[in-house]
Amino acid sequence: MAAFTKYNFFVQDLCEGKHNFSTSSGGVYKVLLTNTAPAPATDHTYSGISANELSATNGYTAGGATLTTSSEGQTSGTEKVVVSAASPTWTATGSMGPFRYAVVYRSDDTNKGLVGSFDYGSSITLNSGDTFTVSFDGTNGLFQLT
Repeated sequence: MAAFTKYNFFVQDLCEGKHNFSTSSGGVYKVLLTNTAPAPATDHTYSGISANELSATNGYTAGGATLTTSSEGQTSGTEKVVVSAASPTWTATGSMGPFRYAVVYRSDDTNKGLVGSFDYGSSITLNSGDTFTVSFDGTNGLFQLT
């Protein structure tokens, strides 16, 4: 599984109430693909990275795929957000890529704040018919706050 790195501004945005992962009334979160290395210390919003997003062709849709929060809650002071088992999957209808990073962001907010990204270690290019799935940890969640 690729390592998750949170964006620094995500912490500030949480404190300012700009994110809501509640299963009943939460925000709309998406994951997009890019081959440009994220800058977690300075990247803040979708508009700052959208030019680096994978082109909307050959099976990829601009803005990425929508995520579903399956559970959210805290135990012993640790908040855990778990994303649904229905992980986003893309099937290439031609050459798709290259991409290396999957970036999670809130798509229904005006600012479209970034949450974090996954680094797959090297660039990936799909051939027609190939699939790529961003798998989330069903036990430990997308992220945990302590």
